[in-house]
Amino acid sequence: MTAMVDSKASEVYGFFRAWLSDPLRVAAVVPSGRALESAITAEISSRTGPVIELGPGTGAFTRALIARGVRQEDLALIEYGSAFAVKLQFRFPRAHTLCMDASRLRNVELFGGTPAGAVVSGLPLLSMPPRKVIAILDGAFGKMRSDGAFYQFTYGPSCPVPRVLLDRLGLKATHIGRALANVPPAAVYRIRRRAPRSVFAGRALELPIAHDQTSIQQEERL
Repeated sequence: MTAMVDSKASEVYGFFRAWLSDPLRVAAVVPSGRALESAITAEISSRTGPVIELGPGTGAFTRALIARGVRQEDLALIEYGSAFAVKLQFRFPRAHTLCMDASRLRNVELFGGTPAGAVVSGLPLLSMPPRKVIAILDGAFGKMRSDGAFYQFTYGPSCPVPRVLLDRLGLKATHIGRALANVPPAAVYRIRRRAPRSVFAGRALELPIAHDQTSIQQEERL
């Protein structure tokens, strides 16, 4: 019991020290709590397939994913901090740990080219410039199936990815849960590709304004 407490204390201290050295890259002062771990992995199971984790840190979400039934072999852990990456390799030896910037995700091959079913992000997107956020999302969705989902938490009052960036990338965000017991409290969002516009809707928008507006609106609803 004492060893477990000492290990947890060491983990918290290491995380805090990493945050002090680079607060723009480390999302929180302490590792995520169980409430947030549960909320951000709630929709993931063994049926999801390969999962990419961005910014796993000490592995809090990684442990939760494994508890949900995801095999270590089906995990790609993308961690920029070299100290964190070494510990992740030791704790999850069968997972694919890459020490790299998540914005370069598009440049690497994962799972032998098999598309992932989900991405779980522990990155502080709110503190990143828009260009970097776009690169991260573009790379993540380039590695996922068409029905894949990107899960992101935030301590802020709304989605950490601005609507203008979501629109630019053809994505939509949905608030799926809160972790009020976390320190600090957090919200979780699911980001997915938007459904393609129907041919009828596209044609309706191209119709001359002189056409009957009621019929145009009806076509747009199809």
